[in-house]
Amino acid sequence: MRARVVYDTNYGNTRTIAEVIAAELGRDASTLNVADLTDASLQGVEVLVVGSPINGWRPTEKIQAFLRELPPGSLDGVRAAAFDTRVKLFIHGDAAAKISHALAAAGAHIVAKPQGFIVEGTEGPLAPGQTGKAGAWAAFIGAEIRAHA
Repeated sequence: MRARVVYDTNYGNTRTIAEVIAAELGRDASTLNVADLTDASLQGVEVLVVGSPINGWRPTEKIQAFLRELPPGSLDGVRAAAFDTRVKLFIHGDAAAKISHALAAAGAHIVAKPQGFIVEGTEGPLAPGQTGKAGAWAAFIGAEIRAHA
C-alpha cells in the first residue's frame, strides 16, 4: 500500500509524529512537508495521513490551503486519517477533526478517528509516550486497511 504522510510543523514535533506513522505503515510509506507538495505528490497514493500543529484552534494556514485546494472527488478511493499536535490545555481546538472533515469532503474514506498528540509547552518536546501512541495509532490504521482490502 503506497502511503504518504503530509504534515506541517512549527518546532519539529509534528514531523516526528509523521515519521513514526510512516515507519509503522511500512516501506511504501513516506513523509512530505506540505511546503514541498507538488501536483504529482499524491498520484498513486492509496493511504493519506495529514497532520498539523494546532494554531489558533485550527490547522496551520499551509495545511488549510492544501485542504482547500482538494477538489471534491479528488481523493475517491483513498483511505485517510488525520492528526494534530497540541498543548494539553482545558481548551485547545481540534485541528485533526477539521482535517479529517476536509479529507472526507474530497472523497477520502476515513479509516481512523482523528488523533491528537500532546506537546509539552509551546515548542515541545513531545510529552512522554506520544511516539509510542503514534506508532500504535498507525498500526491500527494499517490493520483497518488490511482488514478491508
